[in-house]
Amino acid sequence: MNLATINLSAILPAVVLSVFGIAVMVAEPFVRDRNKSRLGWLAFAGTLAAMLALIPMAESRGQWYSSIWIVDDYSVFFTFVFLLIAAVTILTSLDFLRREGINYSEFHALLLFATAGMLMMSSSNELVMVFLGLEILSIATYVLAGFRRTDLKSNESALKYFLVGSFSSAFFLYGVALIFGATGSTKLPAIAESLRSAEIQMSLVYLSAALMLIAMCFKVAVAPFHIWTPDVYEGAPTPVTGFMSVGPKAAGFAVLFRVFLTAFPTIEDRWTSAIWLVAALTMVLGNVIALVQPNIKRMLAYSSIAHAGYVAVAFASASQRGSSAALFYLLAYSLMNLGAFAIVTILSRSEDKMVNLTDYAGLGAKRPGLAAALSLFLLSLAGVPGTADYYLSVIVQMYMQEPNEEFSDVRMAGSLRVALAVSAIGTIYLGVWPTRILDWTAAAAMNAFR
Repeated sequence: MNLATINLSAILPAVVLSVFGIAVMVAEPFVRDRNKSRLGWLAFAGTLAAMLALIPMAESRGQWYSSIWIVDDYSVFFTFVFLLIAAVTILTSLDFLRREGINYSEFHALLLFATAGMLMMSSSNELVMVFLGLEILSIATYVLAGFRRTDLKSNESALKYFLVGSFSSAFFLYGVALIFGATGSTKLPAIAESLRSAEIQMSLVYLSAALMLIAMCFKVAVAPFHIWTPDVYEGAPTPVTGFMSVGPKAAGFAVLFRVFLTAFPTIEDRWTSAIWLVAALTMVLGNVIALVQPNIKRMLAYSSIAHAGYVAVAFASASQRGSSAALFYLLAYSLMNLGAFAIVTILSRSEDKMVNLTDYAGLGAKRPGLAAALSLFLLSLAGVPGTADYYLSVIVQMYMQEPNEEFSDVRMAGSLRVALAVSAIGTIYLGVWPTRILDWTAAAAMNAFR
């Protein structure tokens, strides 16, 4: 196989997303304001087309474009997860954008470009390519976080995310420069081979690994690199918050597993020790601080921090079984969290006026379907139903408090119904029949150990 051979099938999902993103922006001037939602449906069609493109991609396994792009079970799995996240986010956002008066085509185009960046991150076999994917994702997400331009909280969210993201990108790129100086390559297998040589200056390798680890810790929001998360999640438009809580987090972990298990297995004892401490601190801080949050978006933000700690535990194990469990968990967590944020989007009203936990009082009596769906997602996030968990405080408000809202003006657009159905069915499926997905994640995890 000629590694320099051009194989369009290997990159087809990313190409499809990019083409549809451009098409959405080009078509925008020709669509009347009252029909802008059609551009959202065009973007949704782009995610479906990219899923179909997964079929030829999966048949093009191997290393392509001079070994900088790799197609294996690992990249195919994450590509599917990212496309699912994008599709559900688009469905959740259609009615929200109309309601908020920000129904602009750029939203959907940026979402498609961000997803293409995530695909690059999970399929890259070379660090500069990882960085390019990271920047495509980050820049698009900065804009999405501040998409509600007249809202000061949204502006603050975008600025904070931009500043932290810039530091993260700088750390990662400096780490790439150092490992290139130490090994003479930025390709992951070549780095791993070089580290087996006694002539390598290990101080540069340790510093490089530390810088890249810190950069990705910022991206996945583990402690002590989590400080930005609650404010950014609270200020961003709710569908964007849902996307940020699962998409960039999954992409960050995809990079962590691929880079460190492929390129740095010889210094595993160094970075696993650090990850164990980070994971423990993340789980404690995320769960404890979430207990006292009166705002459901901030509560779910700290919840996402805690869940990043759970995945970090699997990463610290540096084993195939741990990696398989992490991949399965990221898929399940994405469905749970997207479903929860979809309901928050429905109930939050204009400008996120109804996001306090007390605003959900009596929801079970007035809108039993929504309350049942939210209970499903929250109990799934809790992991063990019936524990004295902060998720139960929302359920108590919905079922055990007198209504302080009529919820009569809450309406369910068809796209939101589909988003909730996909999230709920996926959550139940993974909880009841996980075997086939676990087999897939086990095969994908093997590709991270090369």
